[in-house]
Amino acid sequence: MDEVYGVDPERAWGGALLAGVLALVAGALAFPRQVYDEFLWRYFWGPVVADAYGAPCAVRAGGETTVAADATECTAAAGIVAEPGYTTLSTVSYAVVLIFMLIGVIFLLRRLDVGDSPRFFFSLFPFMLFGGALRVVEDANVALMGADGPTIPFPWSGFLISPLIYFTVFFVTVAALVASVLAEHRGAVDRYEYPLAGFGTLVLATTFGYLGWLVLTTEVLGFQLLVPLITLVGATLITAVVWLFTQRATPVVNAGTGLMGALVIWGHTVDGVANVLSLDWSESLGIPSYAPKHVVNSAIIDVTGAVQPAWLSEAIGTAWPFLPVKVLAATVVVYVFDDQIFEESPRYAMILLIAILAVGLGPGTRDFLRATFGI
Repeated sequence: MDEVYGVDPERAWGGALLAGVLALVAGALAFPRQVYDEFLWRYFWGPVVADAYGAPCAVRAGGETTVAADATECTAAAGIVAEPGYTTLSTVSYAVVLIFMLIGVIFLLRRLDVGDSPRFFFSLFPFMLFGGALRVVEDANVALMGADGPTIPFPWSGFLISPLIYFTVFFVTVAALVASVLAEHRGAVDRYEYPLAGFGTLVLATTFGYLGWLVLTTEVLGFQLLVPLITLVGATLITAVVWLFTQRATPVVNAGTGLMGALVIWGHTVDGVANVLSLDWSESLGIPSYAPKHVVNSAIIDVTGAVQPAWLSEAIGTAWPFLPVKVLAATVVVYVFDDQIFEESPRYAMILLIAILAVGLGPGTRDFLRATFGI
């Protein structure tokens, strides 16, 4: 990215970031009701508060925040009501912030002179699993509120809830990347990808170890082996079928990404399978029932329920179209990332592909682990 009209793009990005933060802070201080309560709290922080306490909603009135005990209290609330999960506005806002931050990451990678090879892509794979597993730590924290007591108090637990958890994982990953690159520059390691992948594996193993400790020491968490078996084996088989079919019928689909594309499809398939199991087969698997929190998933379920015969919905559920949609979308994305994209802007293409995998595998990991531990 070269200068445009004499403006350095990195300086422009930093200036835009600073201006955006200052505008939000100034607006919240000058117009707390309109900017903070009606916008920032309603669509961003309020859902985090409700989620952190496992409440159906959080209510803000008179500058004070409370959590409701049930849906009836939410309906009767006089203040601003925020429910856990995403809205259309918050989803679009997160997408804009994600794209903006990705540009900043590209600048960082260019400064470090890294991030243009498949090794970089695969070295970040453990961090994507780590993000989903870390979110389950907060799910366990909420589940323990009614029994042994939360292990992580609020507001610290808020950093393990979307969207703040993305920033948490982001900063952990960036810190590991910078440390790994410095280790390579000082001759401590041959390639920075090795310690980067090792650090990701370490934080992932630590998170799994903590969840395992909760299973052994509390009565709240259980372990349902069928959930990870069906999810991981099913996603692997579906990915293998898609990969082999495209390799034989239309090899151009995988020409640009190679095995990276297979991992992208696998990550989104994990998300699709985990959603179908959690939403439609929870009773059969003996796990708690769940509700969709993403607007796209909810829309698919609503449309399926409206057009599918009732007897069929009772037999197979209404969430199943989410799986083929995820697989098809991931395959199309892999096709779009052809050789030309990687030749023209390898770092930009690589970071986009990583983000695409993360937005599928992260939530998918959270969904199937949450069902596995019954929380």
